[in-house]
Amino acid sequence: MQRIFHPIMLSCITVMVFSGRSTDQISFIKHDGKIDIVNNGRLITTYQYGDHLSKPILFPVMSPSGEMITRSYPFTEVTGESHDHPHHTGISFTYGSNGEVNGNSFWANAHDKPPLTMATKLPQIRHVDIPEMTTSKNTARMGAISHWIDKNNQALLREERIMEFVVEKDAYRIDFSIHLSPLDTVVHFEDTKEGMFAIRVADWLAEDANGTLFESTGEYLNAEGEKTEQNIWAKRSAWVRLEGEKDEQKIGIAIFHHPASINFPAYWHARGYGCFAANPLGQYDYQKGRGLQNPQKRQLILQPGESALFKFRVMIYDGGRTRQQLDEEFINFSGS
Repeated sequence: MQRIFHPIMLSCITVMVFSGRSTDQISFIKHDGKIDIVNNGRLITTYQYGDHLSKPILFPVMSPSGEMITRSYPFTEVTGESHDHPHHTGISFTYGSNGEVNGNSFWANAHDKPPLTMATKLPQIRHVDIPEMTTSKNTARMGAISHWIDKNNQALLREERIMEFVVEKDAYRIDFSIHLSPLDTVVHFEDTKEGMFAIRVADWLAEDANGTLFESTGEYLNAEGEKTEQNIWAKRSAWVRLEGEKDEQKIGIAIFHHPASINFPAYWHARGYGCFAANPLGQYDYQKGRGLQNPQKRQLILQPGESALFKFRVMIYDGGRTRQQLDEEFINFSGS
């Protein structure tokens, strides 16, 4: 059992939207149900929150060289691409596939083709507001508020998220600071491996994807120097990266877990077929999955007025990165 006390505030700031024409600044381009994040006319990613989604996501996610590192399915049918796990899409933050959040499951809800209606797809994580969008020369900051809606269409949790986007010479960095706060009831997060901060990568970036269109070229590496799903899945680490090759160019994605987050360092739900997730809460499933004796359950309980902090950095980069370089990136992120 764990309780986290972390009062939060997120003030409303006037939204600034730029045109998206070639400029030295990152631009936000607002559409119906989505917001593009663009650098000099080149898409970095899109924050999507339309009614056809059961949770907000970042999709697609692009590399600095313009390769899409996320799988197209289920939004686009690509012959030969893997079609497993339709709920694995883009970058998402969610939890539970067997009622682990007060009897509700948010992880396994599929991102269906339109139309998805509020009344027919519950539970869900429902976008509420964008209280902040600001940009400078090579950075951008977006605030987003969502409600975790239960199967009875009642709001269980308020999610307050800040996403900071930074453009570097050959890399994009996205920092996520996410607070979850109960609204009118105590919220129990039971133990499960199905979560939490996740990306479904393109088949070519996976270690062993289920599709036939691309050859899988990826390889996992964690902060301890261990490689591949076999040696990384269900273990704890401060960071994990997945690096592959597309058109003879190395491209990678690294996820860093911040020490200020709950239950640092996270367990890693790093699957060879392309699901790449950091999960601070799934202790029992992971200990059991790795054959530990007497695996211990870990429960998170949040009272109204309390909140839990989940903080991650995603770095998408062209070219290879050594373990030492990634360690230095973690130090930069964590401030330690």
